[in-house]
Amino acid sequence: MNKKRVLILCTGNSARSQMAEGLLRHDAGDRFDVESAGTTASFVRPEAVAAMKEVGIDIAGQRSKNVSEFEGQKFDYLITVCDNAREACPVFFGAAEKLHRSFEDPAAVEGSGEQRMAVFRRVRDELQEYLKDFASTRS
Repeated sequence: MNKKRVLILCTGNSARSQMAEGLLRHDAGDRFDVESAGTTASFVRPEAVAAMKEVGIDIAGQRSKNVSEFEGQKFDYLITVCDNAREACPVFFGAAEKLHRSFEDPAAVEGSGEQRMAVFRRVRDELQEYLKDFASTRS
């Protein structure tokens, strides 16, 4: 069986798209080849790594990538997880089915470390529910 290719796109590829990549790969990696990227690459947030580790998924080895790294590649699905990425979404993904749902940016939340981690956990859980629904309706 050929795996469907999925690209998850966000602004900085530092939190939401990184967590989504890890979640979808963990939960449905047998059916999907998953990548993530940002319209502007930055770095993987340590809070994202920690939030994922809490649910048994290690994304410490993932790196932030610019969407231009995937130019010319074919994807079956392009999932944007923030409004900015949807608006800036490159046109070079052609026939990919484009899906969008905006999630709060946990990297932009201010407050104590615990307050920030609470948002990372909530967004992680919201992403997981969204991606479970995505995977259950796609083959």
